[in-house]
Amino acid sequence: MGAVICAFVAALLFAVSAVAQQQAASEVPEGEGLMRALVRNPRWWAGMIGDGGGFAFQVAALALGSVLIVQPILVSALVFALPMAARYSGRKTTAGMWANALALSVALAVFLIVGDPTEGLDNAPWHRWLLPLGLVFGVVVAGVVGARVVKTPALRALLLGGAGGTLVGVSAALTANVTRLFGQSVSGALTGWQLYALVATGIGGVYLQQRGYQAGSLAACLPAFTIAEPLVAAFIGIAVLDERLRSGPVGTAFVLVAVVVMCVATVALSRAQAGEPLEAGDSAPVSQLRE
Repeated sequence: MGAVICAFVAALLFAVSAVAQQQAASEVPEGEGLMRALVRNPRWWAGMIGDGGGFAFQVAALALGSVLIVQPILVSALVFALPMAARYSGRKTTAGMWANALALSVALAVFLIVGDPTEGLDNAPWHRWLLPLGLVFGVVVAGVVGARVVKTPALRALLLGGAGGTLVGVSAALTANVTRLFGQSVSGALTGWQLYALVATGIGGVYLQQRGYQAGSLAACLPAFTIAEPLVAAFIGIAVLDERLRSGPVGTAFVLVAVVVMCVATVALSRAQAGEPLEAGDSAPVSQLRE
């Protein structure tokens, strides 16, 4: 019971912090220094503190219970965040949005639990990272460039949220490497490239997430960020660290279906929040699209 309570508190804190950060970022006009404005905003700092509290309760939940119990509850932060964001923005949360949010949450839980990989290498040589990281950073660049080109706020938020989640996924994948290095030698960890890559990708991911919050609605940015992180971490784990899925053929099929559902539900949520198709040529007043 303690694990369930801690997990729900963590999910609620993550949801509240996401809403607070999006509200703060959406108030910063385009062209103005985003982070310079955010660090002066108490609401944004409240959101960051909420993230820290959510992480603390997540750690406590995992210490008290299994991942199979905790992880599905944590992804419910998406379901908590949408009605709160709609309440603050004066928009209605439709039945379609609820259905897509629930589908996304369930699919993400299936991906994280059924696709739980075996432990892989924690000391992969640097040359094994080159091609996978090149592909991942190419995706990030494409997302950022695409966000600068398109005019639809919902699509811009989706692209920036996905790019931010991609970088955070790289940071998550590097964590085991950095932990091992610190266990062996503090000086070795401080002189290794992994620590600085972890910090850089983590900071870059959070920055792009805030840019996504500035560009459009929470429903457009947060789901893209949420699904990109585990997908990219899993890709790095398989491509670099020799991790393998424990699920077998049937479980792997469920994982692949879950990935498709996550992608479809994310796009559907963005379209529903914008109230129009996600096409670069379509646009609507920002005041109607932003939360």
